[in-house]
Amino acid sequence: MNTDWLWMTAAELGRGLGDGAIDARDLTETYLTAISEHPETGRIFTHVTADRARAEAAAAQERAEKGVRRGPLDGIPLSWKDLFDTAGVPTESGSLLLKGRVPERDGAVVARAARAGMVCLGKTHQTELAFSGLGVNPKTRTPPNVYDAKLAPGGSSSGAATSVAFGLSVAGIGSDTGGSVRVPSAWNGLVGLKTTEKVVSLEGVVPLCPRFDTIGPLCRSVEDAGLILAALTDGKVADLAEIPARDLRVLVLGTEDIGPTEMEVTENFGNAVNMLEDADVRLTYGGPDYLKDVLDLSSRVFTSEAWATWGDEINANPGAMSDQVRTRFEIGREWSASDFIKAWQRLNEYRGRYAMDVAGYDMVILPTAPVAPPNVERLLEDGDYFREVNLQVLRNTRIANLLGLCAVSLPVRDMPGFGVMAMGAAGQDRKLLREARVLERILS
Repeated sequence: MNTDWLWMTAAELGRGLGDGAIDARDLTETYLTAISEHPETGRIFTHVTADRARAEAAAAQERAEKGVRRGPLDGIPLSWKDLFDTAGVPTESGSLLLKGRVPERDGAVVARAARAGMVCLGKTHQTELAFSGLGVNPKTRTPPNVYDAKLAPGGSSSGAATSVAFGLSVAGIGSDTGGSVRVPSAWNGLVGLKTTEKVVSLEGVVPLCPRFDTIGPLCRSVEDAGLILAALTDGKVADLAEIPARDLRVLVLGTEDIGPTEMEVTENFGNAVNMLEDADVRLTYGGPDYLKDVLDLSSRVFTSEAWATWGDEINANPGAMSDQVRTRFEIGREWSASDFIKAWQRLNEYRGRYAMDVAGYDMVILPTAPVAPPNVERLLEDGDYFREVNLQVLRNTRIANLLGLCAVSLPVRDMPGFGVMAMGAAGQDRKLLREARVLERILS
């Protein structure tokens, strides 16, 4: 078993598979062995699909030997958040409300990944119905933060992140409705891509808020994010040709007008920005003055849709859900249809205004999360603290969801549990990745 493979990027492993240096069966077996031997596997994976993984790896190796690989990630093992339908395997979205739910076929994105030759290692834990950014699930399991098991891993794609961070998967596929890919990526030292709405199919994905739900990878590099995006969509790989740092136009968003940021996060972000400035990235400081107004629409648009999606099930079995998450869903009952429609009308106005106001920049950057990972025990013991921190942790990431943008979280060297988020224009996911590659080279 070559344990070095556990820490390599998907792109590196894919090149090894392509030139014959790596056997797809050995690669998958290495990961399955790591999963079986890791002491935290039960907190990270809900189900390990070893038989499927071995069969898919054998098929990938056969294609490689015949010279008919399906793409650069043919034979790469990955994990799936527990809200992606996988044939014959429970898909319960981290909730006892869906206990025993077993789909008959793969969801569209799982099937597309399989057609690209990717290997399914299994399903990973998440927060209940994906409605919390902390990654803490008192009803099932809470994965450990890779830096400190006492700290929250970030959510809702908590297991997706930790499966990669602990070397149990090459990449994890998660969902992002308000920050659920980016927060756990930041808190576990990974790259996390929030795609533009509708770029990746939601067919066969347990919904939360279908107008905001998006799918994206949690992985080790921007290159990996681009390759996985291609595999999950149309096969078109992002052009990551090098851009001179001085050609990049970046708006550094001031967050003091939208809410408090912890001192540690502020200091880390300041140091990261200094690194970009030293590398000659063209920086402008400031940003739109209406983002707090945009964020104030969150409750009306998010909780209303979440309650419309799950309210009947929650009312029928309220004890199946933790108080912390159920209370957040129930806020959606407070808003009328008129409130929801007016909020969306206002939000669409802001989307158009924002697009015009930042059109002169390649990206807008800010800290991925305004808080560092909190203590899990305190979150579980203090419901008010849980709700307060949960709202705060998703504040920065929600901007991209509300405005319909693509965004990527990048780790920064020597800053564990911290990430820089770059936001790009709607539909410009591949362009954002090319430009984020510049930041990645500088920051990590």
